[in-house]
Amino acid sequence: MTQDTWTYPEELSRALPAFGLKPVPTTPPLLVRGALNELYRFEIRRLRQRLLDGHVERANYVEEVIILRKKYWPLALQPMHWEAIVTRSSPVPSAGRP
Repeated sequence: MTQDTWTYPEELSRALPAFGLKPVPTTPPLLVRGALNELYRFEIRRLRQRLLDGHVERANYVEEVIILRKKYWPLALQPMHWEAIVTRSSPVPSAGRP
C-alpha cells in the first residue's frame, strides 16, 4: 500500500506553526484545516465568553472578531482550495513490492 504525500505552499507552511501545527508530508490538508478550524472555534467561543463576562466591551467585540479572523487567515481558503494548493503526489512503490 502506498501513502500519498502532500507539499504545502511555503506561505501556508510558515503560518501554521504559529498555531502549533506542523504537518508532515503525509498529513492530509483537510486534516490540518480541520485542526485549525477547531482552534479558531475555541478562540471565538472564548472571546464570546469574555464578552459575556464583561472582560471585553461590546463596542470592541467586532474589532476583536476581525483580529481573530485575520490571525486565522488560512481558514479563508475553503476546503476545496486547500486541496488545490497543497500538491498531492503518490510515491512510487519500491522495487520488489507488489
